[in-house]
Amino acid sequence: MDVRPQLIDALTALRDRVAAVRLPLPLPGAERARQTRAELLAQLDDYLVPRLKDPEAPLLAVIGGSTGAGKSTLVNSLVGCGVSEAGVLRPTTRTPVLVCHPDDHHWFAGVRVLPQLTRVWLPPGRTHERDAFDHPGADKEQDGTVLRVETAATLPRGLALLDAPDIDSLVVRNRVLAAQLICAADVWIMVTTASRYADAVPWHMLRTAKEYDACLVTVLDRVPHQVIGEVSRQYAALLTRAGLGDVPRFTIPELPESAGGGRGLLPTTAVAPLRAWLIHRAQDPAARQQAVGRTASGVIDSLDARMPELAGAVAAQYAAAVRLTGGVAEAYGTESERVRRRLANGAVLAGAARTRWRGYPLYSTAGELLDALVESLAALLQCAVAAADEQIRTRWQRDPAAGNFRYGHAGREAGGWGPVEDVQGRIAVTVRRWRRVLEELAEEEARLLERNAAPDAETVAALLAAALLGGRRARGAGEQLAERIGAQGALRLRDKGGALLTDCLDQVLHGERDRRLAPLDALEVAPEPQAELIAALSVMKKERSRR
Repeated sequence: MDVRPQLIDALTALRDRVAAVRLPLPLPGAERARQTRAELLAQLDDYLVPRLKDPEAPLLAVIGGSTGAGKSTLVNSLVGCGVSEAGVLRPTTRTPVLVCHPDDHHWFAGVRVLPQLTRVWLPPGRTHERDAFDHPGADKEQDGTVLRVETAATLPRGLALLDAPDIDSLVVRNRVLAAQLICAADVWIMVTTASRYADAVPWHMLRTAKEYDACLVTVLDRVPHQVIGEVSRQYAALLTRAGLGDVPRFTIPELPESAGGGRGLLPTTAVAPLRAWLIHRAQDPAARQQAVGRTASGVIDSLDARMPELAGAVAAQYAAAVRLTGGVAEAYGTESERVRRRLANGAVLAGAARTRWRGYPLYSTAGELLDALVESLAALLQCAVAAADEQIRTRWQRDPAAGNFRYGHAGREAGGWGPVEDVQGRIAVTVRRWRRVLEELAEEEARLLERNAAPDAETVAALLAAALLGGRRARGAGEQLAERIGAQGALRLRDKGGALLTDCLDQVLHGERDRRLAPLDALEVAPEPQAELIAALSVMKKERSRR
């Protein structure tokens, strides 16, 4: 087994690149890619890197299987003593339990393997299963974030057994933890029963072990004596058909102790072949090297297929993020151009604003005209934002990558991007701020004129707003403004006011666009991880080829 520091460093760097991967968008195949990422991290963190760093550590055999397959009874019997009576194992295993020889305890007391699980031990004097949750760390044990480490002198040195939760548990975290624990194994021991050996879940794990070329053992448990030969032959045929015909098989007949829920011990003869096989793998240097080397090499070899697959999923995520982001930018860009065209055509000078303009100054005051123009501008911007959101919504409804972002945070009823009142309020505030600055400009310009000839500042502001917002419909506004403050003053005001109007439009439209993009930006989907994954895999393969 290649344990050179250069290879370990390359695998560690590769692990960091995998950890940096983000797959938040609900694309087809994304769930599988997330599972691949989780499995890669589990195998690198919990098995491959620790094993290469400490090749002399005890052989870890993880016992997995379906609900009621008798895993705890099997572990109990392999250990050779009633450890379940001391609360080490429970009939339905939720907390994983690792049992090793006392001399090997230091290998598992720390975080060399399974670093994310907190280690707990049953305090002295606690000898019953009912005490299992009455000790420090019980809360974490309840939520499946601990690993109970126990020792038994009856277990030979160099061998550790880990009783995992059910791989088909109704509790999701138990299933996830079971798969993670199996990824930490030097030897996978899959336990099934005479009634469930054809179930889909165990076979998925068996095929996964074959894919990784892991050191695998199968145990056919609780087989009635009268059909033991027939069931064994059928199971062997299924394994052969799946390309697993060379996998060691052990059959355990149905015994009275099998119904003990893990509390009893099977006869020594029932587990002797499996126990002897495990001890030989743990203590014979050649057999141990074969078992450990096969599993480690299998995991490394599997990276050639899994890493490019993960990189492809990352690339698809980035392409989807660019597509979604581009849709938002395009919709708001289109509406921004439309707003500017409508301003040039005098769209703001409509409705109440047009009535006020036609009645000015005989039937409308400057203040009333200015109020109407500001309200009309706000309405125009509200329509533009709504139109852009509708374009985005229509496009995203056809894109599976949109997922939960399809209707924004507030759902369909609220327009999809937050309460409508919030959008209207933000636009109103921005437009009022533009009006206030426009009035300040008008006051400054009026102060430059002779006091007796200076027009009312509100009149200047109203005419300036009409000239900026009225387009072709308000040509006379500019002429009236020039008559009151002079041609140069009018030109100066229009330049400054126009720049302020552009800023106002950009602030509204760009601000609402950025709000739509914020959830996507928060996902931090970037193109770099794809190249980094491939580069890390290339470095690892190069280091491995130098052996």
